[in-house]
Amino acid sequence: MIDLYFWTTPNGYKVSILLEELELPYEVKPVNIGAGEQFKPEFLAISPNNRIPAIVDDDGPGGAPYSLFESGAILMYLADKAGRLLPRETAARYRVIEWLMFQMANIGPMLGQAHHFRGYAPEKIEYAVNRYTNEARRLYGVMDRRLEAHEYFADDYSVADIAIFPWLRSHARQGVDLDDYPHVERWYNALAERPAVQRGLEVLEDQRRTGGMDDKAKEILFGATQYERR
Repeated sequence: MIDLYFWTTPNGYKVSILLEELELPYEVKPVNIGAGEQFKPEFLAISPNNRIPAIVDDDGPGGAPYSLFESGAILMYLADKAGRLLPRETAARYRVIEWLMFQMANIGPMLGQAHHFRGYAPEKIEYAVNRYTNEARRLYGVMDRRLEAHEYFADDYSVADIAIFPWLRSHARQGVDLDDYPHVERWYNALAERPAVQRGLEVLEDQRRTGGMDDKAKEILFGATQYERR
């Protein structure tokens, strides 16, 4: 059994979707980041950067429990464990890894900043809004060019696609219209129809914010609480 320490963020959904695709048994351990549960000592013991997701695999290497944080590492570990969605052959494997790293280094950080400055920052800073909106659109252009000639980001459906998909669900909040990127839109709609993707997105669906973020959650996530030394 795999314990999935999870909240309803794009990085969290990467892992729930992959677990559903791989049909690996797992149990969800909610970590309400808006309430500060990511700072509890028991969570920091497995995720020292106080971020979700994290996992504990009861049947890890050598049959012993094994914990992992960082979503990209978790995706690679689970795919290797199941022998699916991350090829073992060198050329195909590194084609997947390069697009997975593209997500980790670009899609997550840059689209996350677009979310923040467009929606959460206490004051609208025009320079920041423009910078990250323009970067989001540039990255969508990179993806659109890739997907013009390829069905998926790598040779076949893989953890690279799973890593990127959840971040694109909020494209409107990033200042992006998918109609402007038809190859991304085609790929996005195809993934959204996958039953495992749909099941992965149902995890803790009732906990998703529908009315915005209150001031307490904003302080925990973006204020002094986040930066306390622990």
